Amino acid sequence: MKPRVAIGFLGSTLDAGKFGPTRWNKWRPSVGLCMHEDLRIDRFVLLHGTPHGRLAEYVADDIVSVSPETRVERKVIDFVDPWDFEEVYGKLLDFARAYPFDPEAEDYLLHITTGTHVAQICLFLLTEAHYLPGRLIQTQPERGRPSAAPGSWNIIDLDLSRYDSIATRFAAVAAESTSFLKSGIDTRNAAFNHMIDEIEQVAVRSKAPVLLMGPTGAGKSQLARRIYELKRLKHQVRGPFVEVNCATLKGDGAMSALFGHKKGSFTGAAADRPGLLRTADTGMLFLDEIGELGLDEQAMILRAIEDKRFLPVGADQDVASDFQLIAGTNRELARCVQQGTFRDDLYARLNLWTFTLPGLRDRHEDIAPNLDYELDRFAEREGSRITFNKEARDRFLAFATGADALWQGNFRDLASSVTRMATFSPSGRIDVQGVEAEIARLRRAWSQTDESGDQLEAILSADQLAALDPFDRVQLAYVVATCRQSRSLSDAGRALFVASRARRTSANDADRLRKYLARFDLSWGQVNDAA
Repeated sequence: MKPRVAIGFLGSTLDAGKFGPTRWNKWRPSVGLCMHEDLRIDRFVLLHGTPHGRLAEYVADDIVSVSPETRVERKVIDFVDPWDFEEVYGKLLDFARAYPFDPEAEDYLLHITTGTHVAQICLFLLTEAHYLPGRLIQTQPERGRPSAAPGSWNIIDLDLSRYDSIATRFAAVAAESTSFLKSGIDTRNAAFNHMIDEIEQVAVRSKAPVLLMGPTGAGKSQLARRIYELKRLKHQVRGPFVEVNCATLKGDGAMSALFGHKKGSFTGAAADRPGLLRTADTGMLFLDEIGELGLDEQAMILRAIEDKRFLPVGADQDVASDFQLIAGTNRELARCVQQGTFRDDLYARLNLWTFTLPGLRDRHEDIAPNLDYELDRFAEREGSRITFNKEARDRFLAFATGADALWQGNFRDLASSVTRMATFSPSGRIDVQGVEAEIARLRRAWSQTDESGDQLEAILSADQLAALDPFDRVQLAYVVATCRQSRSLSDAGRALFVASRARRTSANDADRLRKYLARFDLSWGQVNDAA
């Protein structure tokens, strides 16, 4: 058994008594702690102030007299104001850092019965934070027993996992929070569920920015709002949820929309505008498609994140806004940093908590529960409950989880599909005929993208394809097709830039095409070698 070490404050009132035999007629916590036959104390570190030196010496002698095996170490800690939390915590922290603790060789008990309430709270906090590597112990006199009796003791272990009922309750609360983040959908994809578990922990324990990556329609906006609502339930934010799609912020209006402006700062600024960052004060700001912001806006966003201050357009003084940030993007920001379109310092600041949401094609086992969720949403929105008959549901799920279901728009495609089928089922039941019609609609909608995808799959990875906007996908596919039909890079450039080259005094179409392909980490050779 390891030697047991008790650490506690001298009780200037509870441990005091008349100097004489009558002192034994009173229960004294520090002395009583060492009188228990079932609790051997090998060393007692007695904390006290200089004015109580004589009492500390007297109590130390009494401890040795009732427990000869206990060695008492007196440690002087003086407080200017023993009720000043900052001072008491700071000096106890200094003590904890300087003391030669050896948890492998000794068992430590922090006696929290004596000392001021502030001192007791600080001992608790330092133990919880593992600066004091021990357990708490509390003592009290026993009713109906002589005053000189040692009283009773109770050890409090702050490792809550040791308490089954508390651990079970924490697990239930955590499960409730993760279900909340998933909008109550009973998802079955193991990787997605693990990611949501991690996001739940980050949401309740961290105020740092969160970066949500993934293809368009993967659910970034919905998850961002659920994170905000979870934080609000946990009383971590009290302000509003402010969402902005950065792809809609262009030119001079981007600065004004984000950071606000002063009246008269530019033509059309007829009144002061607070800006979205200031509106999000004490709340949460969701910057969707943050990769679309210009470098100047990125620099100001970085300062606002780090300093909680920024300068509105036309203003002479900074304004403050203490918001929490979630950023969303369907771009590979690391690649954007390499290409010089995204600031490396902002990316480093955002990259502390990064989560990549998989597309619907990578979550086949979650299509069925999401199908039910979308039917519930339709019923709530339209006031009409629609269901599948068994054959129709089986047919739709077979298609939806099959290899030819592209789900380019991910969950947006699924939501639209359910809305159409429900709307075309006035009887309240979706039948096989309705499902077949919807499958035909989806195939037609995906056909153009599918043709583009066939050309791109040979030269881009799955992650690169998932990060492409539909616009970029179609455009890149056309460029690739043109390159493969051309004899050289210059020929392809002339064909692609036929209109704009006529307006330029000097044309270097090959260089323009080379730079365009480089945006996707492609070269002329890669495009044609895969043909």
